[in-house]
Amino acid sequence: MGLILFIQGRAYALFQNLGTLALLLILLPFNLLKVIPSLLWNFITKPFQKNVGVLSPNPDKPKNILITGAKMTKSLQLARSFHAAGHKAFLLETNKYWLSGNRFSNAVAGFYTVPAPNKDWDGYCQGLLEIIKKENIDVFIPVSSPAGSYYESLAKPLLSEYCEVLHFDTEITQMLDNKFTFIEKAKSFGLSVPKSFLITDPQQILNFDFAADGSKYILKSIPYDSVRRLDMTKLPMNSREEMEQFLKGLPITEEKPWIMQEFVKGKEYCTHSTVRKGKIRLYCCCESSEFQVNYDHVDNPQIYDWVEKFVRELNITGQISFDFIQTEDGRVFPIECNPRTHSAITTFHDHPGVADAYLKDSQNDNETPILPLPNSKPTYWTYHELWRLTGIKSLEQFQAWIKRITEGTDGIFQVNDPLPFLMVHHWQIPLLLLGNLQKLKGWMRIDFNIGKLVELGGD
Repeated sequence: MGLILFIQGRAYALFQNLGTLALLLILLPFNLLKVIPSLLWNFITKPFQKNVGVLSPNPDKPKNILITGAKMTKSLQLARSFHAAGHKAFLLETNKYWLSGNRFSNAVAGFYTVPAPNKDWDGYCQGLLEIIKKENIDVFIPVSSPAGSYYESLAKPLLSEYCEVLHFDTEITQMLDNKFTFIEKAKSFGLSVPKSFLITDPQQILNFDFAADGSKYILKSIPYDSVRRLDMTKLPMNSREEMEQFLKGLPITEEKPWIMQEFVKGKEYCTHSTVRKGKIRLYCCCESSEFQVNYDHVDNPQIYDWVEKFVRELNITGQISFDFIQTEDGRVFPIECNPRTHSAITTFHDHPGVADAYLKDSQNDNETPILPLPNSKPTYWTYHELWRLTGIKSLEQFQAWIKRITEGTDGIFQVNDPLPFLMVHHWQIPLLLLGNLQKLKGWMRIDFNIGKLVELGGD
């Protein structure tokens, strides 16, 4: 039976990868129809324009910026923002993602790879130092993967001798990244939080008195889990036997603890904040969407006040993201915190003040953070939207899809910088698929936003 399942899994992986590569090949001509005219237009008009795409070509102190996470759209967005302000942006990735399509952006002054820190820590640190020295880097800005933010904090003391590191110290990163300790810290500041319990043994859940408690709960892995993080199974279940069966499939141990968190009904939101010394310098808040690939800034004072108090009490400098649920009566509850850049940063795609917000160490208590421009278009990812189109079952859904496309803008494509749109979709992702095809390895889904295949046990 095991051999049959193994063969079936390999066969599925074969057809999954081949089928997806075929679909991308079919879409390639349409992508070229979008990219080639933009390239030609830029080539023709460049001699007649000065500093095309540059908002502030002569900053007082132009800086060299090293941005990690080159496979992801949010890294591209920051590179474009710094380039537009007259700075030099360099992108960095681990060796696995040497194929980054964002490296072809005209906003990128240079692209480098280093060993994965969890596999070669010394090589990782040595690689970072060599790049920082070679390019005279002034500011190191991690756009971390969930697995990377901890290592970038570990490297901070070493890198800080040569440049500014816009990231948290290790103990802060670990506290924020841990769903339970984050909730406990917020509670200590007097902020609203959902009921949460640390789970290190499935028996804790089976022994929990759900009837007396009266609330519904969901389980979440504290170590990052790219697949199970989407599981919204509610506890308690219909029977103890059903719950025992469910828990058997979860790797809950003292080494890999989970959190059992109160399920709060309401509207979901996500936020991104760039913070210096406990003061918010850049902020956006968006309604959450399926798989988080649609972003449109909304004004929500209750959520802003919660974030403002948390970062002020913690007195931190870096980038921090939150997920919230707001109940019908207006109360806000944090679901989790990520000590890194959020893809919602793409809502600043046309804002001229992003670089200053990241670089400026303001001493003015009255200075307000920058927000996305009022008329800024929401962002989406075209290839995700094409996939969604296959699941539309009503005229109302189709009209909503059309509205999303016509009123928004692609998070990767820009007329004056079109190559990443071609290379992410028809270089980066196909090469990852070919790698999985060679190993006859399957995947759960493709995330064009963060530029990877979501796999069980992946990064």
